[in-house]
Amino acid sequence: MLVDPIEDPPLMGALLRMPVDAWRQRMLDDLHAAGFTDLVPAHSAVLRYPGPQGRRPSDVAAEAGMSRQAMNYLLGELEEMGYLQRRVDPDDKRARRIEFTDRGNAVRRVMRQSVANIEADLERDLGADVVAQLRRSLIALNGSAFVRDYRKQTGQPSVIPEASGSEGER
Repeated sequence: MLVDPIEDPPLMGALLRMPVDAWRQRMLDDLHAAGFTDLVPAHSAVLRYPGPQGRRPSDVAAEAGMSRQAMNYLLGELEEMGYLQRRVDPDDKRARRIEFTDRGNAVRRVMRQSVANIEADLERDLGADVVAQLRRSLIALNGSAFVRDYRKQTGQPSVIPEASGSEGER
């Protein structure tokens, strides 16, 4: 059965996905403009907030909802391109920890600036009050049982501040 956008307006999942798609593309465009033209959309599974710094590949894979093999493939690509290194975990010699290189840290800075620019654009377009309310709503959504249960089930750490209206990470 086909969806008629007039009869069946988008549900919340689609309303969340559409700006996220635009956000990801803008970040990739900004990375390319900054000279990181070897990055592709798949690398966002590794580079997205909170990022892999100091973490085990298996933990990053679980958070991204992908297999360890697929994550290690992406990590291998990023390592070959000079963005990160996998080093022996000092607490468990059998395991590895991910460390950004200088090039990887430069990518992190470009990504954070890209997000700040997007948020400034949204404030100009929608108004500061609307963007502030959106941030509060997203913090509340991320603190909901729906999201908390999903993060717990998938072994993802909580990285969102309490729904107290605090700024939190971008």
